[in-house]
Amino acid sequence: MRVYVPLTLPGLAEAHQTGRLGTGPFVAYAVTPALREWYVSEDTEELEYAALGRAALASLRLLAADAGAARRRVVVAADVPDGAAAPDPERGPDAAEPGEVTVNVSVPLGKAAAVHVDAGDAEADVAAAAGALQAADGGDGDAQSVVEAAEDHELLWYATQEVPNLVGSA
Repeated sequence: MRVYVPLTLPGLAEAHQTGRLGTGPFVAYAVTPALREWYVSEDTEELEYAALGRAALASLRLLAADAGAARRRVVVAADVPDGAAAPDPERGPDAAEPGEVTVNVSVPLGKAAAVHVDAGDAEADVAAAAGALQAADGGDGDAQSVVEAAEDHELLWYATQEVPNLVGSA
């Protein structure tokens, strides 16, 4: 199963240093029945892109909680064994976080398929979105527009061999 792990650049640096994305349990995002219902598509690539987007939003939440982190969203795509990640059985298709799964195994960074990171020119929008996130969650339309502006930035794709350069730029 492909999972999308939300991080920050300091979190990616820690994963690079330890060689692990997480030791389980930790939260990631994947194509789940709830995500399929929320996104209303059967196209696998579209669903994976939606899961990546949910992880990018979770990365933004991590940034909102860490004022010292560079204002760039980070998502690591990794493959885990079937059954190693599962949605919370208490959540139905109306879950607040469609696609959220709990990964219950240790995942070596070497199992990562790719790393997705904002370009430097997204930093101002991502910083504004991190600051507006709480108000957006509360229903403030202007704040939601600020968050959407950050979501308009496509995450860049990096090979795992580029992680040392990415964390060096943090």
